[in-house]
Amino acid sequence: MTQIAANYPDLSIVIPVYNEAKNLPLLLERLLAVVHRMQVTYELVFVNDGSIDNSLQVIKQLAAVNPAVSYVSLSRNFGHQVAVSAGLDVANGKAVVIMDADLQDPPEVVSELYAKMQEGFEVVYGRRVYRKGESYLKKVTAKFFYRLLSRITHVNIPLDTGDFRIMDAKVVNVLRQMPERNKFLRGQVAWVGFRQTWLNYTREERFDGASGYTYRKMLRFAFDGITSFSDFPLKMASMLGFIVSGIAFLLMIYTLLARLVFKDYVEGWASIILSVLFLGGVQLICIGIAGEYLARVFNNVQGRPLYVVDEQKTANQGSNNT
Repeated sequence: MTQIAANYPDLSIVIPVYNEAKNLPLLLERLLAVVHRMQVTYELVFVNDGSIDNSLQVIKQLAAVNPAVSYVSLSRNFGHQVAVSAGLDVANGKAVVIMDADLQDPPEVVSELYAKMQEGFEVVYGRRVYRKGESYLKKVTAKFFYRLLSRITHVNIPLDTGDFRIMDAKVVNVLRQMPERNKFLRGQVAWVGFRQTWLNYTREERFDGASGYTYRKMLRFAFDGITSFSDFPLKMASMLGFIVSGIAFLLMIYTLLARLVFKDYVEGWASIILSVLFLGGVQLICIGIAGEYLARVFNNVQGRPLYVVDEQKTANQGSNNT
């Protein structure tokens, strides 16, 4: 029997969806089997992030036959992190799970996360000890990124983790109060604090389709994570400026000695060109880094909503168009 609570279910599962139509029926089947074994009240919150396949239609079909299924359909593709934030905004559970719809995060691990939370933790995140079906390059770059991030940030962001985790409602409430547009949720959750721990699991291959995370998106995501929780790039720009200034000062002394002492003042166009290009490149890099931080300030002060909802259905209610 479907188990749902009127206001505050024991468990909410937030699932961002982008072109996952073929994965959704199996995902729901496996999730229902898990929550029924757990004997908890629950709701499943699907967030359609501007899918261009028939994902929304599939979600509506699932919601029509299961009153515990709710959904939020965004007006366009706002990105994975914003889609998760939209799901957290409407989740009512005493505990909230974040997981992807591609079945790489095994639904069966949800019960293990929930059981671990009962030991007195507010956050339990899944730590990937093995990642099936992913290229060597992706594994290496991900490993390098997390270790770099841990060294340059003041927040203890767990290594080798994604967004697959369970959180207490009070953690979710704090996340709702963090309105920055360049979301990096795994860093935000670490920043919130409370009692946190991990659970090791194996990340499976995608059941169907291709990942929407291209290397370009991953690079952008990595930069969002660094700039959201570290001012190291700005400090690096300053250090680089001092280093270049020191080199320029030494070259100036050398030039004066060559001209006045050694009488060696043959014009050297190669050294001039190299110096100009080097100094110009460093200046552009520093301006670009400062510009990235300034752009984030600009985006946050515009006051635009983080996302726009096109259509929404809450658990055990009708569909509403906005």
